[in-house]
Amino acid sequence: MEELHVYAEYNGPVDSSPSTNRTGTRSPKLKCRSHGAVVLSLGLLSVFLLARLISFFVYDHNSVGGSAADLSTIKANLTERLRASEDKLSSVSEERDLLNASFTNLIEEKDRLQRLSINLTEEKDRLQRLSTNLTKEKDRLQRLSTNLTKEKDRLHRLSTNLTKEKDGLQRLSTNLTEEKDRLQRLSTNLIEEMDRRQRWCKQKKTCPEGWRMFHCSCYLLSTRSDSWEKSRKDCRDKGADLVIIDSLEEQKFLSSIIDRHRIWIGLSDRDDEGTWKWIDGTPLTEAYWDLDEPNNGGGDHGEEDCVEILGGRNADGNWNDVLCNNSLQWICENLA
Repeated sequence: MEELHVYAEYNGPVDSSPSTNRTGTRSPKLKCRSHGAVVLSLGLLSVFLLARLISFFVYDHNSVGGSAADLSTIKANLTERLRASEDKLSSVSEERDLLNASFTNLIEEKDRLQRLSINLTEEKDRLQRLSTNLTKEKDRLQRLSTNLTKEKDRLHRLSTNLTKEKDGLQRLSTNLTEEKDRLQRLSTNLIEEMDRRQRWCKQKKTCPEGWRMFHCSCYLLSTRSDSWEKSRKDCRDKGADLVIIDSLEEQKFLSSIIDRHRIWIGLSDRDDEGTWKWIDGTPLTEAYWDLDEPNNGGGDHGEEDCVEILGGRNADGNWNDVLCNNSLQWICENLA
């Protein structure tokens, strides 16, 4: 009888919370299995209690013959306990369904989070590659900026130098313009002087006996030969000097009167080798050298410092440098 009351009066609450083991909280799948085991255990317990009650009722009726009132009370208690067990079973079933739904949602959420994690990993890798490319591009732009800065500095220095050069050329241009104006005035004065001399020459129109006139100058071709220095002395003794050739017209005139003779003219480089000057100190500006002349004799016969005209040659190129002590004819020049 005491054993029966133990089973009949058991109405302790069924713990539906998930159990834990030594390694931590169970997974959702283990939780679901645990609740299923609880529901099954409660069902088996209810069936077992019902069977024991029936057996007890039969036993008590046959052996003892208890009162009908006790049986009714027991039946009522058992019915109430059974109803409570069914309610518990229903509640556990509902909780199981809720847990299953929650488990399904958790699985779906896990899959969604898994996909999101994959996408985020891919996005992280893409951003990492983008960051690497941007770093490389930043370095390239930095190098480009450095090169452009250097180029800008170089161009600035070039601009400064060009500005200085422009200023120098501007000053040179100004100086050349002033020099041109000075030469223009000098040329005008020379032309006026030549015109004056030409008019004076036309009025006088005479040269000493034996002299030839050309453009207001008188020329005398010697009849004997001597060195360049003695030839000049002879001209100066006559109030003249060795001829100075100022133009191609004068050069052609002299070439026409010397026939095939070799004639001294008033040109030499005795003071400074290679620097040809006329006897009045003016530098040579227009020359009529023969082919490969002047050559200073090639160094075989001493210094060739004085100049002759080779007769019978083209007037455009018949000058030759020779030794000053050679014996040649000469031409003296004097104003008419």
